[in-house]
Amino acid sequence: MRKVKSFLLVILGGFVVAYFYMPVVNFGFLGFPVFLLILIGLWVVLNSPFSLASLGDQTEIQNLKIKKPGKFFLILIGIILVYMTIVPIVTSWALFRTNDYRDLIGKIDTESNLSNHMLPISIEKIRVVDQSLAQLLGDKVLGSQPALGSQVTLGEFNIQKVNNDLYWVAPLLHSGFFKWQKNMQGTNGYVMVNACNERDVKLVQEINGKKIYIKYQSEAYFFDNLERYLYFHGYWNVGLTDYSFEIDDSGTPYWVVTKYKKTIGFAGEDAQGVVIVNAQTGEINEYSIANTPKWVDRIQPGGFIETQLNDWGNYVKGFWNFSNENKLKITEPVSMVYGDDNNAYWYTGLTSVGSDESTVGFALVNTRTKKAFWYKQSGATEISAQNSAKGKVQEKGFYASLPIPYNINNIPTYVMTLKDNGGLVKMYAMVAIEDYTIVGVGNTMREALMAYKNAFNQSGNKISTKSKTEKSVIKSVITRINGDVKNGNTYYYFTLKNYPKIFIGSSQISNDFPLTNLGDSVYITFDNDNQEAIDVSSFKNRNFNK
Repeated sequence: MRKVKSFLLVILGGFVVAYFYMPVVNFGFLGFPVFLLILIGLWVVLNSPFSLASLGDQTEIQNLKIKKPGKFFLILIGIILVYMTIVPIVTSWALFRTNDYRDLIGKIDTESNLSNHMLPISIEKIRVVDQSLAQLLGDKVLGSQPALGSQVTLGEFNIQKVNNDLYWVAPLLHSGFFKWQKNMQGTNGYVMVNACNERDVKLVQEINGKKIYIKYQSEAYFFDNLERYLYFHGYWNVGLTDYSFEIDDSGTPYWVVTKYKKTIGFAGEDAQGVVIVNAQTGEINEYSIANTPKWVDRIQPGGFIETQLNDWGNYVKGFWNFSNENKLKITEPVSMVYGDDNNAYWYTGLTSVGSDESTVGFALVNTRTKKAFWYKQSGATEISAQNSAKGKVQEKGFYASLPIPYNINNIPTYVMTLKDNGGLVKMYAMVAIEDYTIVGVGNTMREALMAYKNAFNQSGNKISTKSKTEKSVIKSVITRINGDVKNGNTYYYFTLKNYPKIFIGSSQISNDFPLTNLGDSVYITFDNDNQEAIDVSSFKNRNFNK
C-alpha cells in the first residue's frame, strides 16, 4: 500500500514539476533528464524509513536514515548522468562536427554591391522610429489613459509590415496576478507605432466594431499562460522559441512561435516552421517554413542567425585555427531590414576577428527562408558610423540610434536618428557605409538627405564610381518658385516648364537662388532617384551666368 501511495505522490509531483518546468521530451534537450532525476529523488525520499525514539517526556527524531537507491535506480541515474555529460560532448563538440556547424546557415550567395539588393527608397519610407522610441511612444499612449495604464503593461515591440507599411506592434499585457484575475477574458488591444512617422501612434482595441482581447499571453496565469497553453496542447516534445506578437493585414492579433530542433546533437538549433496561436481564441495552427502565411515576417529567430553566422565565419579553416586566418564575426546583433523584393532580412556587418573599425562585408539573411547573402563590400561598422554621425553634432551631446542600411543614390548608406538623453529624436543622419567620413545631418530627414548629397558630391573619388547614380541635366524656365525657412535654413521650391516635378534647392548649393525670379532660364542637375520632390545637385541662373 505504501508503494502505491508513493507512486501516486510521485505522479502528482511529476505533474507539478511538469506544470511549472515544462521540460521538452526529446533528444538533445536537457530538461527531460533533469525532470527524471527529480522524480527519482522524490521516489527515494518517499520510500526511505526513519525511526523515532523517545527521550524523557519529549519526542524527537533520533536518527533519519535515508535508504540508498536500489541497483536499478543507481543504474538509471548513471545512464541519465552519462546522457547529460558524455553524450553532448560526443555528439555536439565542434571538434567532431566542425563542418556541420559551419554549414548550418546554408549556402551563402556572394554579391559585390549592397545597393544591388536594395532599391532606392523615398525618404517618407525611411525608418525613423527604433524599438526604444516605439516603447517610449507606446508608454505615452498608455499614460494618457490612467484607467487602462493601471491595469496593463506594454509588451515587447516587434517590427513588421502591415498592408505594406512598417509598424512597431506590441500587445497589452497583464500587470499582475490580480489584474489577470479581474480580466480573465484578456487585455484589451495592442499598440501600433508607424516606423516611418513618430506621430502615427495608435491604440487598437476594436476591429470592425468588435473588441480585441489578448487572452493568451506570457503574463497570464494557469492555462492562459501562452507557453503552458502550448505545452499542454501537444507541444511537450518539440522546441519552441521566439514568441513574437504579430498581426495580420486585417489587424487580428496572433502569437507566432518558432518550432525548432537540435540538428547537431545537443546543439545546432534550427527553425523548422512556426506555430501560430490566435491571441484571442487560442486556435492553434502549425506551418512548415514553405507554407507559413505571407503576413508572417519572421520565422528564423535572430539569435539563431547570429550563432550560425558566427559559426560559419569561425570555422572557415576548421577547428584548429589559432592564427585566426580568414576568420569572420558579426559586428552587431542582427536587425531587421526590408529588401527590394519586399521580404524581411536579418542584417549585420561582417568583420575580421580582431578588427574593430571596418567590415569586410555585410550579411542579409531572409527572416523566413534563411536564404543568406554575403556582400563583399568593405565599409564602416555600425559603431563607427554612429560615432561619425555623433561627431558632426558633438557639442549637442546627442547619441545615435542603431543604423539601418538603405540605398541612397545607389550608395549603401546607414540612416539613423540622433536623440537627446530623454530618448526623443532631435536630428537625422546619413553615413556612407563604404566611407564613414561622408556624413549628412539635419533637423529633418530632407535636410539630412540634402546635406548627405552635398557631402557625397564633394567627396571626389572616395566612393567607387560604379555605385554612383546617374545624373540628369535640364535647361528650362522657372514657372514657379518660393522660399521656405525651416530651422534657420531657407529652402527654395520651384517648378520648371514642361517638367511636372517639384525641385528643391538651398543657398548652400547656389547663391543664385535668392535672386531667381519667375521666368528666369536655369540650368540644373539632379540625381535620378525616386524622391517625390527632387533635390538638385547644382543650380545656375543663366541670366547671371552667360
